[in-house]
Amino acid sequence: MSKNIQMPALSPTMEEGTLAKWLVKEGDTVSSGDLLAEIETDKATMEFEAVDEGKIAKILVSEGSEGVKVGTVIAIIAEEGEDIAAAAAGGAPAPKPAAAPKADPVPAKAKAPAPKAEAAPVKSSDRVKASPLARRLAEAKGLDLASVTGSGPNGRIVKADLEGAAAAPAAAPSQAPAAAPAALAPVAHAAQDTGIPHEVIKLSGMRKTIARRLTESKQQVPHIYLTVDVQLDKLLKLRTELNAGLASRSIKLSVNDLLIKALGVALIQVPECNVQFAGDQMLQFKRADISVAVSIPGGLITPIVTGADSKGVAAISTEMKDLATRAKDGKLKPEEYQGGTASLSNMGMFGIKQFEAVINPPQAMIMAIGAGEKRPFVVDDSLQIATVMSATGSFDHRAIDGADGARLMQLFRELVENPLGMLA
Repeated sequence: MSKNIQMPALSPTMEEGTLAKWLVKEGDTVSSGDLLAEIETDKATMEFEAVDEGKIAKILVSEGSEGVKVGTVIAIIAEEGEDIAAAAAGGAPAPKPAAAPKADPVPAKAKAPAPKAEAAPVKSSDRVKASPLARRLAEAKGLDLASVTGSGPNGRIVKADLEGAAAAPAAAPSQAPAAAPAALAPVAHAAQDTGIPHEVIKLSGMRKTIARRLTESKQQVPHIYLTVDVQLDKLLKLRTELNAGLASRSIKLSVNDLLIKALGVALIQVPECNVQFAGDQMLQFKRADISVAVSIPGGLITPIVTGADSKGVAAISTEMKDLATRAKDGKLKPEEYQGGTASLSNMGMFGIKQFEAVINPPQAMIMAIGAGEKRPFVVDDSLQIATVMSATGSFDHRAIDGADGARLMQLFRELVENPLGMLA
């Protein structure tokens, strides 16, 4: 008996994905564990394995298809000895949720009277070239833009053209209800209205997710920001010495590797900051899993260094290089970028002196690292030139009090300025 292959949920939050590539074709024999396809989620490209044995009778979703909902039948597999053609024909009705549009003729009749309700002046106004401000003013005054002569470039209607125009008494009432949604159009297409050359770039699944999550974070999470200046000279010296000792193992520590370690240790020593707000309760973690921001084509992803507080810096370095490489190739597993107890974002390599990062929910804090630079700095009560960086912690004020955040920042600075303490 034929079986349906459905679009899998490759992560707990996945609702849809892109079927990037088929690794089999119709007629191929597959066994349990064989790779069937590559599927793109909002964060990674993952391989999808076969569960059943048999032959691929029919592929129902072509590769490159975007927005394929979890549970959608993407292919049909025929069992051993089963006729492939019969299996394909028998399984074909499964994806017929797409047949729903055929039911539209009935609603279409119901919609037939709709043309009578159309307001011709609104449609003509929509076709008129006008600035966003002019459209809003016309709506407020009840003016039909089609009756206004534009004095702007290429006959475009601008604010000045509306000052002497009179409202059309009859048109205003019928125009008001229909004009409301139309008034939003100039905002969405402002670049087109002003004639600025541009191209339309379709949002990727990753970019949509980033936009949604960061908007939710800034709207729902009360951020508090705390900044400290950190002297790096001892850490840089220690890094040089460690790299000399690790050269035979082909391991080269970055400053970021040491900062990941410092944040991990600090979170364990200030457990009030290693938390997650969860409505009427709070989770306090016993391990510091640090999500590290990595820029990849099309967006940002945060692979996780688990147990950063207890790992050696050589292990952190090796793990981070592997995670970053696979992140850029879209090969991370969900558990490698979902979760984490806190985040670290370093923009120092771009020369950014200081910035305030947006918290990555449901985490309650993120550390933003600026560039290390030579600055006048007081060392042992005397003014000297030292290598200094600014670090800014963003804290979820629902879960973390300012005093606790300040203790974390203070300890982080002490660990970086006296790095042997975090390696003990």
